[in-house]
Amino acid sequence: MSHTAEHNEHAGGGTKEIIRITVILTVLTIIELIIGFWMIDIPLSSVGVRLALKGTIVILMMAKAFYIVAYFMHLKHEMKNLIMTIVVPLALFIWFIIAFLYDGNSFKNLRNTYDPYFKEQSTIKVEKKEHGAAEKHEGAKEEGKKASH
Repeated sequence: MSHTAEHNEHAGGGTKEIIRITVILTVLTIIELIIGFWMIDIPLSSVGVRLALKGTIVILMMAKAFYIVAYFMHLKHEMKNLIMTIVVPLALFIWFIIAFLYDGNSFKNLRNTYDPYFKEQSTIKVEKKEHGAAEKHEGAKEEGKKASH
C-alpha cells in the first residue's frame, strides 16, 4: 500500500513541485534583472554600492543554480556520495579559475615592474595611418630613384 501511495505522490506531486520551483526561478530572475537595470543608473564613482549589487546578483545566481541542480537534475533525492562527486570537482574548477586569473594578473604586474622596455612600449602612442598611405610613400620613393638615375 505504501508503494502505491509513494508512486502516486511522485506522479501527482511532481508537477506541483516543478511549477513551484519554476515560479521561484522566475522570481529570482526578475529580481536579478531589476537589480541589473537599477545598477545602470548608479554612477561609477560609488564603487561600493555597485560591488554590493554585483555580489547580490552572484548570490541570486548561485541560488538559481542550486534549484536547477537539486530539482531538475534530480540531485536533491540522490545519495550524498553522488552529490559530492559533482560538488568537489566543481569547487576545484572554480578554484582553478580564480588561481589562473590571480596568476595572470600577477604576471602582468611583474612584467610592468621589471621590464622597463615593455612598459615604455605600452605607453607610446602610435599614429593611425590611412589605408594605402604606406603604398603611396613607397611609390614616391621609387619614382625619386628613377629620376635620379
